[in-house]
Amino acid sequence: MTDGTLRPLRADARRNREKILTAAVRVFTTEGLDAHLERIAKEAGVGSATLYRNFPTREALIEAVYRNEVAHLCDAAPVLLTQKPPVEALRAWTRLFLDYVTAKYGMIDALRAIAATGSNPYGHSREMIQAAITSLMDACTAAGAIRTDIRPTDLGAALEGIALTSAGAEHRQQAERLLDLTLDGLTVRP
Repeated sequence: MTDGTLRPLRADARRNREKILTAAVRVFTTEGLDAHLERIAKEAGVGSATLYRNFPTREALIEAVYRNEVAHLCDAAPVLLTQKPPVEALRAWTRLFLDYVTAKYGMIDALRAIAATGSNPYGHSREMIQAAITSLMDACTAAGAIRTDIRPTDLGAALEGIALTSAGAEHRQQAERLLDLTLDGLTVRP
């Protein structure tokens, strides 16, 4: 690899990486971001060396968890559109967005610290999320199910506002009510 290119991960290495990221979300959610990395390795069913080979620092792991969560959120949009009518897919995706923001909210201080070092943990997350919203709204528009005077950036801003003002599990019901109110205002009535 002297030409500077990275080889794709072997299948077992890819599986281990995914197991670590999945375990990290669970452990960070229950124990906080100061959880021992050895605990995450054990939860993932891998050795500490495997964890550190993939994520040499806590910050690298936290950033990877964040990016992975964004990818899962955005990858859900086309899947939901194959499983549900467009408006129901949009409604389901907004619930996933709340889950994502709740997890991100618990990581916000760590993400800010990582950003302060010059790294950009957010990368293209905003563009990815906006693309997911756009695809969902385009499907809803094509079905004649939503108003056409609302832009995807408008809905994105509304979702961010709802999620940020209702962050935390104790406010989940309020956030869902606000989502329903927003989506009901977007929906075309016969």
